Amino acid sequence: MKKLTLLIASLWLLLSGCSPGFQKDEKIVKDTSDSKESAVVPKYSISDEYYKTLIPFQKGAARGLVVQGLNSRLDMDEFETGLMRIAQKTFSTKNYLFQEGQYLDKRTAQLLVERKRTDAQQAELEKKLNKKVPNIGLNPVLEENAAGTAEEKNAKSPIYISNILEHNYLVKKSDNKVELGGVVIGLAMNSVHYFNTEQGYPREQQISVEESLAQGKKMAQTVLELLRKKDELKNVPIIIAIYRQEAKSSLVPGNLLAYTKVDKGDETADDWESVDEKYYLFPSDEASKNYREDAMKVSNFRSDLSEYFPDDFTAVVGRGFYKDGQLQELKISIPVQFNGKAEIIGFTQYVTGLVMEHFPNYIKVEVNIYSVNNPEAVITRDVDQEEPVVHIFS
Repeated sequence: MKKLTLLIASLWLLLSGCSPGFQKDEKIVKDTSDSKESAVVPKYSISDEYYKTLIPFQKGAARGLVVQGLNSRLDMDEFETGLMRIAQKTFSTKNYLFQEGQYLDKRTAQLLVERKRTDAQQAELEKKLNKKVPNIGLNPVLEENAAGTAEEKNAKSPIYISNILEHNYLVKKSDNKVELGGVVIGLAMNSVHYFNTEQGYPREQQISVEESLAQGKKMAQTVLELLRKKDELKNVPIIIAIYRQEAKSSLVPGNLLAYTKVDKGDETADDWESVDEKYYLFPSDEASKNYREDAMKVSNFRSDLSEYFPDDFTAVVGRGFYKDGQLQELKISIPVQFNGKAEIIGFTQYVTGLVMEHFPNYIKVEVNIYSVNNPEAVITRDVDQEEPVVHIFS
């Protein structure tokens, strides 16, 4: 354990010494349209993959909205981190700082993911609320009094978009000042539309990838026009990305489909670039069909694991992240039943050896070992790292 502590301490010093961007806490001034605010940039950065943020942390105008409309924690996390990966293509982690979205307020974002209303529906709603309400919903109208069953009407007009997320990127200028350098907008599209029949029975309507993409591109133009009306956003680049979330029952998150970068002052979202990213579950028929060699690696890993506790061993679940057809990251979960710390240590050492044996070091690997109530150990190995880093929870 003493050796493990030294290893973790050494890793921390290494990361601290090589941290990108600003090397010590800096006081800066954030220029906004109507004021100047002092803030601090922290000196440490975990990795080149992550943006630094300003202190004190400034809450987003639509804070908390990401949890609404997304089907799982997996989709919530991937939606945000996926947008950051797209951002890095334009806004480097070395020169830009991350800030939660400040320009698309929560109420507007909520209105955008609603259905468009007919004139009659709009009048009825405003009469009920006794106030004017913007009718800016991006999802298609559902005419409740039209002919046809609920299934027929929902099949014709599903809920395509479930969430909108904004990220801001600040760039450091001269005289220790930062200003808005760009905006990234994420449109979370549904792969399944959930609704109830007239009798209250739950139903599902599948939405194809092609339909999600086509609808997302149309909606992106509407959102862009809305943003460009704000004075602060007239002359900054805006990136809009389309994310497709998975079904509620899925054990893997969804993925980005495409993005467009709209240059400062431009008001047309028409130059789209496809994103080839996807998560696969191991074991699964889909993974075995599309990536047989990787599926065999996980299968052999699991087979060797079963030799350690043949009577108690249950299952191994893997989640592989593919980009441009290549496996980038593999996360494996191992649920086990332990009767003592010695078993945990012994099993973790055995698993660490199997990670080195079965998975080449051009793949980022993370293995989580857990019992019914607690995490027991985590094994991580980054790309090109010869030996994994191991932590056993006390």
